[in-house]
Amino acid sequence: MHDSTKARISGTHSHVFLGAGHERNERKTWAVIALCTVMMVAEIIGGTLFGSLALIADGLHMSTHAGAILIAALAYTYARRHAHDPRFGFGTGKLGDLAGFSSAIVLAVIALFIGIEAIARVLSPVPIHFTEAIPIAIVGLTVNLVSAWLLSDHEHGHGHGDAIHAPHHAEGPTTVEARGGPVEVAVFEDGVPPRFRLTFAGDRPAASAVSLQTLRRDGTSQTFSFVDRDRFLESREEIPEPHEFGVRLQLPGEEHALSFVEHHAHDHLAHGGAASAHRDHNIRSAYVHVTADAAVSVVTIVGLVLARTFGWMWMDPLAGIVGAAVIANWAYGLIRDTAGVLLDVVPDQRMQGQIRETIEGAGDQLVDLHLWRLGPGHLGVVLSVLSNEPRTPEFFRAKLSPFKSLSHITVEVQARGSH
Repeated sequence: MHDSTKARISGTHSHVFLGAGHERNERKTWAVIALCTVMMVAEIIGGTLFGSLALIADGLHMSTHAGAILIAALAYTYARRHAHDPRFGFGTGKLGDLAGFSSAIVLAVIALFIGIEAIARVLSPVPIHFTEAIPIAIVGLTVNLVSAWLLSDHEHGHGHGDAIHAPHHAEGPTTVEARGGPVEVAVFEDGVPPRFRLTFAGDRPAASAVSLQTLRRDGTSQTFSFVDRDRFLESREEIPEPHEFGVRLQLPGEEHALSFVEHHAHDHLAHGGAASAHRDHNIRSAYVHVTADAAVSVVTIVGLVLARTFGWMWMDPLAGIVGAAVIANWAYGLIRDTAGVLLDVVPDQRMQGQIRETIEGAGDQLVDLHLWRLGPGHLGVVLSVLSNEPRTPEFFRAKLSPFKSLSHITVEVQARGSH
């Protein structure tokens, strides 16, 4: 057995892992529901007054549309109201993913029914009332376009806002526990060429007694000397790009190893499937619902116009088959992404590798690592580290500080060879 030190570390021990745009997205989904409900009531009443079965049918279709988006709205409201509920061990951030998964299943069922109905109409054509059907399809398209506009900035607006876009000059700072007190090591390039800055909480040694060496993956190294800038020590030499390397910091009578990773390499999460770590799948599911319906409306209008103009009655069911295929494809993507979150699939393989490199950069051994998504823009990590040095969990927390999307960190430190 190894002696071990355990600590759960997070900035405030808060378990609120809601997306940055949670309340705004909640308002948007309720607004879309209100719009769909008004349209639904108007169509059903109008169809009843004017004897139009097509209007009544579209009104009922609109009710299923509003019901699907209601899943998203209720998920937002419930997650917000119960964000501080201690019954949820890691908060309610995943409720949106559960709602998105449910909505994706609904989408898949809708696609199946549309496809079956379209095939049935190919085999047994039915008469089409073009005078009513085309205007209704146009009105439905208009409602869907307005709904999509209300939800549209989830991909380019808050979708990026949920992610932490640290400025390129903020590689750190990282804190080193030196004998004379904590030392903050940072790469600074705010309006100036990039240089190292060392800020000492305790007594500051002479600049001539301090040096720093970087070691990059390609095996190249560079040594930096320092000058006194009154409040901190600053390196004489500029730091070449990229700012991703191991560091050996020489202080009088001691040496410290740490590593730097560029924020845009792990917090932008724009590579591969890693963007899913910051994406709000709940608002995405609502957006997919309205855009899928809009796409089907466009295909339907084209099919109806061609059928009426040229007598191609087969165009209407063909449009249904195309629409069903589009919806099924979007449903599959949504199911895949949300199921991955619910099953705690690693949200970013590259970030996981960078965490391993960061922890092991000082010679420690990472024996266990779990990285998962807690909610939009929030990741959790559990580490078990085997160390030759008497390190504390706070030491490793400081090393992970550049990873801004880590909202909950749990560290177990085991002393190598102790019994």
